[in-house]
Amino acid sequence: MYEVCVSAQFEAAHRLEGNFGPATRMHGHTYRLEAIVTGERLQPDGTLFDISQLQAAVQAVVADLHYRDLGTVEGLRDINTTAEHVAYYCWRRIAAALSGAGLRTLTVRIWENPQVYAAYSETLVSSEST
Repeated sequence: MYEVCVSAQFEAAHRLEGNFGPATRMHGHTYRLEAIVTGERLQPDGTLFDISQLQAAVQAVVADLHYRDLGTVEGLRDINTTAEHVAYYCWRRIAAALSGAGLRTLTVRIWENPQVYAAYSETLVSSEST
């Protein structure tokens, strides 16, 4: 299985609902987003996928989240903006941009700091199409 990863950073604020101690107050993170795609076959040019296309998909998401209150972002509004929910939100956005690319899986990791991340991973294509 081949794997390609693109990463980017964004600054955003949020507050958590529930038993999260001081994180229930508005606070910010320098988030790191990693988008990792896998696939079984290389293209004739020797690449799994055009990295510039993956970078464009990641940058589109990052541009919409940069310097935002995550609780005001369409798709994150009305949910607890945990790193897990942010990872799923980013996964949906990036997966839509990769439709039909013949990739096996997409994993999105959202790092809240250098020691902590949450991720969402799902198959992009059915086993019948590979």
